[in-house]
Amino acid sequence: MKLLRFRFLVAALAVLLGSALAKSQTTDAPPPIRGHAFGMEGRMMGFFAKYLDLTDTQKAQMKAVMQKEQPTLKPLMQQLHQMDGQLRQYEEGAYDETKVQPLVAQQAQTMVQLKVEQTRIHSELFQLLTADQQAKMKEFEANREARMQQHMQSAPPANPEE
Repeated sequence: MKLLRFRFLVAALAVLLGSALAKSQTTDAPPPIRGHAFGMEGRMMGFFAKYLDLTDTQKAQMKAVMQKEQPTLKPLMQQLHQMDGQLRQYEEGAYDETKVQPLVAQQAQTMVQLKVEQTRIHSELFQLLTADQQAKMKEFEANREARMQQHMQSAPPANPEE
């Protein structure tokens, strides 16, 4: 249960920090990769900044961490995107398992690297929060987890006939 809470906390911090990164980019910087927590347009950063009452110093520190880490994360995200495109050709065309297997294995390794980096970054960002902010974040994640569990339990069973 604690591991699941920690994972949700990490996910929320990813959104928070990704938003900080997106917000911090200058106009001549390339646009962030869309659809990922690190490419959000600052909405979640604004939410968490207000929710956790982040100081200007904390915001600046988080922005600095994300800017420092972007060169590490961006190539991994681009690799995943490229591999998705390569796999799509086998979904939409002739399926060839001998070609799909190594692509999926490479994608899995890239995802492992990305998760390791994200976890390290999230830990670094979490340490920038005060004890009260950390407690508030943990409470937020616990409430989110409870809502998700309730949603999963109340979801209708999938209809296999469709």
